[in-house]
Amino acid sequence: MQMQLTPAFGDYELLDTGDFEKLERFGRFVTRRPEPQAIWRRSLPEAEWRRADASFRRDGRSEERGEWRLAPGMPDRWTVEYAGRGMRLRMRLALTSFKHVGIFPEQAANWDFIYDRCRALAGGGASAGSGERAEGAPKVLNLFAYTGGATLAARAAGAEVTHVDSVRQVVTWARENMERSGLDGVRWIVEDALKFVQREVRRGNRYAGIVLDPPAYGRGANGEKWVLEEGICEMLEHCARLLEPAGAFLVLNLYSMGLSPTLARTTVRQAFGAPGEEQWGELCFTDRGGKQLPLGTYYRFVR
Repeated sequence: MQMQLTPAFGDYELLDTGDFEKLERFGRFVTRRPEPQAIWRRSLPEAEWRRADASFRRDGRSEERGEWRLAPGMPDRWTVEYAGRGMRLRMRLALTSFKHVGIFPEQAANWDFIYDRCRALAGGGASAGSGERAEGAPKVLNLFAYTGGATLAARAAGAEVTHVDSVRQVVTWARENMERSGLDGVRWIVEDALKFVQREVRRGNRYAGIVLDPPAYGRGANGEKWVLEEGICEMLEHCARLLEPAGAFLVLNLYSMGLSPTLARTTVRQAFGAPGEEQWGELCFTDRGGKQLPLGTYYRFVR
């Protein structure tokens, strides 16, 4: 079933979009960042945009890097909270040179799905938000796991979670988010995701849930090169051998522009076969002017 998803995230609001930028509120602070898909005109006047607490400007020598210009009183770090289902996740934000702030708020729609599936697999045995393992707790693998929103959602539902990312500083950041959220017990792995799943296949390990959030381009912990279009099929084929045959779930996110939900669905189904239930589409937010901004492609299924 094809669906557009927009989560309810009280500490986040998309204020305005247009002219290849977006104006967003994270908690008490407003940021202004580039957004290549905002091809339309803005709704708010320039004066409103200039009131942003932090504005990102690209370095003229780089398409990716840049610097933030901060208004008086704007911290370089702060915390937001996501309260949904039985979760109460607290995540630290920071202003990075790649324009990111530490979370992708549209992913909260997937956090809800992950939490619900883990609770269902555990038979509701873990008390909501406690992070305690129930007997027979599902094992969940989060690949390209970044600062751990999906990890925290699964852990809050009582799952045993393995969090894999190739950047040690990002894994440290995710661990901080776990502690801020009152959780514990996550297995942290700093490694190239493809190498990790290859080893897990050789070991014969299985997971009840797998989450993949691969970048368009990236580098592994030892300099391994990742190109999404070149590596995604091999990655999914290995993951298909790791996923439990019954009742298990998969979540795939694609942020590379031009990769459609239909492409994601076709690629996953080739590796895993036809699932029992599936959803695919775009993750979106709508700004105050009613303009809907697509922020990523997702595909997810339940066996």
